[in-house]
Amino acid sequence: MQIQINTDENIDGGDDLTARVSSEIHTRLDRYSQHITRIEVHLSDEDGNKSGAPAKRCLIEARLEGRQPEAVSEQAATLESAYSGAAKKLQRALETTLGKRNHVKGGETIRIGDQ
Repeated sequence: MQIQINTDENIDGGDDLTARVSSEIHTRLDRYSQHITRIEVHLSDEDGNKSGAPAKRCLIEARLEGRQPEAVSEQAATLESAYSGAAKKLQRALETTLGKRNHVKGGETIRIGDQ
C-alpha cells in the first residue's frame, strides 16, 4: 500500500508530519491493504494566515483494486485531529464497502427450527 502525502503552502510537510500521518493510516487501514493500491492524503489550512479559529482540513482518497476510489474529509482545529478523524471515517467507509464484498447471500442461518 503506497501512501502519498500532499500539503498546501500553509502547512510545513516535513518528515515528522509524514511519519505521523503514515503511522495513523497504517494503524487504521492495514487490514485492508490487500485491497488498496494507493492512498493519497491532502492536508490544508483553510484559513491560512487569517485570524480566527484555525481550520485544518484533511482529505484522504483510497484507490481500491477493481473499484471506484473512496474519499473522505475531516475539518478540525488541529492538524492531528483532522488526519486522525479522516482516517477513522475512511476505516468505516472501507468496512462498509469491502464488508459487502464478503457478504454471501444464502449463507448459514442463525435460526434453529423445530425438528
